[in-house]
Amino acid sequence: MTPQHLAFMMLINLVWGFALIASKVSLDHFPPMLFTALRFTLIVLVLFPFLRIHEGRMKQVLIIALCAGPIGFGFFFAGIALSRPSVVAIVSQLGVPFSTIMSVIFLKEQVHWRRWTGIALSFLGVMVISFDPTVFHFIAGVLCVIASSLIGSVGTIVQRQIRNVGVFEMQAWIAAVAAPVMLVGSFAFEHDQWRILTSASMLQWSGIFYTSFASSLIGHAGIYYLLQRYEVSQTAPLTLLSPIFTVMFSVALLGDVLTARMIVGALIALSGVLIISIRQKRIVPVVS
Repeated sequence: MTPQHLAFMMLINLVWGFALIASKVSLDHFPPMLFTALRFTLIVLVLFPFLRIHEGRMKQVLIIALCAGPIGFGFFFAGIALSRPSVVAIVSQLGVPFSTIMSVIFLKEQVHWRRWTGIALSFLGVMVISFDPTVFHFIAGVLCVIASSLIGSVGTIVQRQIRNVGVFEMQAWIAAVAAPVMLVGSFAFEHDQWRILTSASMLQWSGIFYTSFASSLIGHAGIYYLLQRYEVSQTAPLTLLSPIFTVMFSVALLGDVLTARMIVGALIALSGVLIISIRQKRIVPVVS
């Protein structure tokens, strides 16, 4: 990766690392489906001018939108409901090896032992930080999160293949598909939406605004931008940095205690990211 794109990847991880902290404030008030529906509705309102039909590519656009929106989120929230956040934090990182394996099978990417080593170290570091032995007691939730990670990986592979669809055009379609589906899901499985909306404070709304404009329009749009320029097996593993930033923000802002396990896990994960970053081959950009 060029230094500029590597720095952009660090910014994406920083944005995503804080997203969990910001979301926690809102999710203490908003139920998860309503939270997600509001998030995508805001994105649609902002990016509506970018919604346009792409002849011959709408099938790919809709697959990406479904994977990155209602299907992926549906399984993810089911996993949260059936397990614990610490379990979800571990299992959701399976998206990285899933994406890497799929890139080898479907995109014929060459992943040599150095990159596999970096992926393994990064994943091990995240597990060291967040591992909870109770993961084995929440099999149903684990299976839902695995499904979410697998579906998200499918979306990543299709994003790598699609051409001539702009960054914000893609985000507009993801939001346009996800917003109504999640809103219907909220009315089907949640309740008291009007009371929740009218009683929310500005602080409780802040997480929705942050995930809409920072997490989605910088984080997810940025990953789509980079996937048009670099291999999946090169880009996806670098996202394992985001849990490290989450831990840092938790310590700094929420008063969590920095333990030896956190430090060791962070060092292991960072060593893996360093290997991935250094041992990479730049590929020819497919989008200007």
